[in-house]
Amino acid sequence: MALIPCQVLRVAILLSYCSILCNYKAIEMPSHQTYGGSWKFLTFIDLVIQAVFFGICVLTDLSSLLTRGSGNQEQERQLKKLISLRDWMLAVLAFPVGIFVVAVFWIIYAYDREMIYPKLLDNFIPGWLNHGMHTTVLPFILIEMRTSHHAYPSRSSGLAAICTFSVGYILWVCWVHHVTGMWVYPFLEHFGPGARIIFFGSTTILMNFLYLLGEVLNSYIWDTQRSMEEEKEKPKLE
Repeated sequence: MALIPCQVLRVAILLSYCSILCNYKAIEMPSHQTYGGSWKFLTFIDLVIQAVFFGICVLTDLSSLLTRGSGNQEQERQLKKLISLRDWMLAVLAFPVGIFVVAVFWIIYAYDREMIYPKLLDNFIPGWLNHGMHTTVLPFILIEMRTSHHAYPSRSSGLAAICTFSVGYILWVCWVHHVTGMWVYPFLEHFGPGARIIFFGSTTILMNFLYLLGEVLNSYIWDTQRSMEEEKEKPKLE
């Protein structure tokens, strides 16, 4: 049975994330050897989130192909669980965290790259890898939203989940600073305690906004698709 294009696309995206992660982990940077390693950077956490998400997408596609026409209720039940996990992960993590990383990185980079991605890093990270971490996340997640409908969780539970992730990461960044005396991101050194609280609060609000944006965008894409299909059906009915 031949795979349809969107399934092949998901496999390609998953492989690209695996390649990016392998190449990133192979780089011997001083920051990788310090407390927290790569896991203190939201970019790396996001790469793992995206790779796991697209891994679940590929697994869901394979399960769907194997289950189709089998009539096995247990397999269908497991497939529904996979689809629910896939949809939840896109809504709560893959979309808001991915868009946050892309938007915040390039905004700060455009203002003063030394505040977030010092020129020194060019000696370790090639340009293509930088774009793989901070640029291609956006088109990849938009492609996924366009090719498959995703059922969002209830708004209250979705916002609670993204708030938990945001606060958890902020506490992790503060803990790393407590242990090492260094902030994960250089620009935080320029902020006073009050400014940092405002910044962290603003990032949490932005994460919530991006969750809502994903929900609206998902509804718009598929409501528009449904309307177009209904319009095509009208001449046949007439």
